Amino acid sequence: MLFTELPLLQRPAAAAAAGFTAVEFWWPFPVAVPADGDIDSFVTAVSDAGVQLAGLNFFAGDMPGGDRGAVSWPARSTEFRDNIEVTIGIGERLGCRAFNALYGNRVDGVSPDEQDELAVANLALAGQGAARIGGTVLIEPVSGAPRYPLRTTADVIAVIDRVGEQTGVHNLGFLCDLYHLAVNGDDLDKVISEYGHRVAHVQIADAPGRGEPGTGELEMDRYLDELAAQGYDGWVGLEYKPAAGTEDGLRWLPRDRRAA
Repeated sequence: MLFTELPLLQRPAAAAAAGFTAVEFWWPFPVAVPADGDIDSFVTAVSDAGVQLAGLNFFAGDMPGGDRGAVSWPARSTEFRDNIEVTIGIGERLGCRAFNALYGNRVDGVSPDEQDELAVANLALAGQGAARIGGTVLIEPVSGAPRYPLRTTADVIAVIDRVGEQTGVHNLGFLCDLYHLAVNGDDLDKVISEYGHRVAHVQIADAPGRGEPGTGELEMDRYLDELAAQGYDGWVGLEYKPAAGTEDGLRWLPRDRRAA
């Protein structure tokens, strides 16, 4: 969501030039299984920039068109399964160990129970794939998508626990996106207090508006301090919409806080 004023393959170098030592990406291709050359170009862009790939989404459908994942979507389940090895393969090449699996919207003609059963199977497969390289599959709540069923921390934790109980796959983790949780009505202090020990990755944007910290009402530093007090010492992804371009929008974050 940052540096979108540049072509995708130029963004890792731009992030490095801005002082960041790590980047994360939504699925960077229009299809679940891109050509080998396209994968190589992406891997080269990240490695040549000298940044760590800290997070990568699995294929999630047409995000601009309103899709929010294929994990529970029967018509695209094969695409998701085919995408697992591709995604984990990119992670293996770039040292990435965190993979975000967007659950998917509810779809017409399929019962929620059937979608949830499919999600358990697909998340278990994704977890098994990620385990091969010591990785974690992330599950997150989402706002602004009325047909997306995971809106609160409790929704996400229930899915993670269900997969573990039914399949024995336990390398799924809670992606704590403070913006989505706040917009959906979760009490962030309570979330961090009760589930901070289960947080596997953090993303931030201010609310309302989904702009950079300081443009809304969230006490971001306080929440991040609370997460640290609960033991979280991982990356914090900047998943916001810059109000006036990426570089101008980064003024809130001193350069010495952009690097690990």
